[in-house]
Amino acid sequence: MKDKRSFDLNIEKILEDWEVHHGIREVIANAIDEQKITGTEDIQVFQDEDGFWHIRDFGRGLKYDHLTQNENQEKLENPNLIGKFGIGLKDALATFDRNGVYVLLKSKFGDITIETSEKHGFEDIDTLHAVILHPSDPDLIGTDVLLGDITVESIENAKALFLRFSGEKLVESTDYGDVYKNTKEKAFIYINGVKVAEEEYFLFSYNITSLTKQIRKALNRERTNVGRNAYRDRIMKILLSCKGENIAKMLMEDLQKIEQGTNHDELSWIDVQKHAVSILSSKLNAIFVTSSEIQNSFHLIDDAKSRGMNIVTIPDSLREKIHDLKDISGNVIRDIDQFIIEDHESFEFKFIDHEELNESEKKIYNLTDKIFELIGGKPRRVRKIKISETMRKDPYTFREVDGLWEESTGTIIIKRSTLRKLEHYFGTLIHETGHCLSRCEDISRGFELELTRLIGIMASKCLKLEKL
Repeated sequence: MKDKRSFDLNIEKILEDWEVHHGIREVIANAIDEQKITGTEDIQVFQDEDGFWHIRDFGRGLKYDHLTQNENQEKLENPNLIGKFGIGLKDALATFDRNGVYVLLKSKFGDITIETSEKHGFEDIDTLHAVILHPSDPDLIGTDVLLGDITVESIENAKALFLRFSGEKLVESTDYGDVYKNTKEKAFIYINGVKVAEEEYFLFSYNITSLTKQIRKALNRERTNVGRNAYRDRIMKILLSCKGENIAKMLMEDLQKIEQGTNHDELSWIDVQKHAVSILSSKLNAIFVTSSEIQNSFHLIDDAKSRGMNIVTIPDSLREKIHDLKDISGNVIRDIDQFIIEDHESFEFKFIDHEELNESEKKIYNLTDKIFELIGGKPRRVRKIKISETMRKDPYTFREVDGLWEESTGTIIIKRSTLRKLEHYFGTLIHETGHCLSRCEDISRGFELELTRLIGIMASKCLKLEKL
């Protein structure tokens, strides 16, 4: 073997826009990929006492024939690696040569440096060649890349392109990628740990680890300026796969900024809004209401608070989207309607027997049949009249109602307190009879017509009695 061999790197396209830190990025990326493939210890980036910067991995060691590959099949088959093609390192070497950077690649298989020399068969053309030397350290584990004549700024700019050096704090991991807390002025989009885009109005930073065809197509040779259209769907998939309380709280906090227009971009996606509610619903004892519902149903809100529920404000646009929607635990999300349903289902009447009434109450209750006589007798559908100490709450005022028609049992239930005054009991009994006969709810045309008819009958009967 000769002391020195060289071969043409055959670099067809020079990346004129690349700066030194872009070349360093490719070297670091190769070291990280080798670490992932071999499962060896973390890579090192450091400066020695002579001023040379080292990028060191502890893998299998670089061979000169790696520089001849246009595609690396091993990398193509591994979805979690940074590089896919064997041209990244060659691009880095060309960038170093153009910027006057000293470079030496060391492994147990040999030392490699670069020089410009004439192209074989074309003496008038000088091209970049790799120079292969005997290994200066035959026992070296992995690959050690030495770089000289570069600034600390170039190293820091290169490291800033990698998630592992960013200091980003992980919020949650999914099968499609990871979500990181955004503590900087901008959020970053990483693909397999390498930054490919910046987002000024994102709530989180993301590391995409499961690539779509669209992302693969958008990933250019430079791995920069990848557009949002390429990764938007994958970002949404990551968020919709999250199930943690922390991320739900952060999403909900931002969601409540929609009315002021200060929310981040992810919260403009309705599916993300719904998912945030779905997670939080499963984690917290919460009720989800709009600002207008808080104002118009303050009695209900106060009651929910008294039960220890968390009041979570959502925008009007989301209100109908979550109605009857189930959370990630399979339970119906609690909006105002669901809260009322739950309240009714959990309610228990405290019925009072006739003998438990006091004399004054009995006197009024005993007029029940005479009251019915004023409307032509007790309707056949009314089987029972019951008195209860407690009553369900009105869905509009969320205060206890005075009476209730229970169609399933044919029972009119009346609150005991109405028996303090005849007119109160009288009015409540006729009101619930109106529901019985009309089969309509309050604030309905059918109920109003029936109630009007009953009032007319009673008035007519009373006038006839007076004439007598």
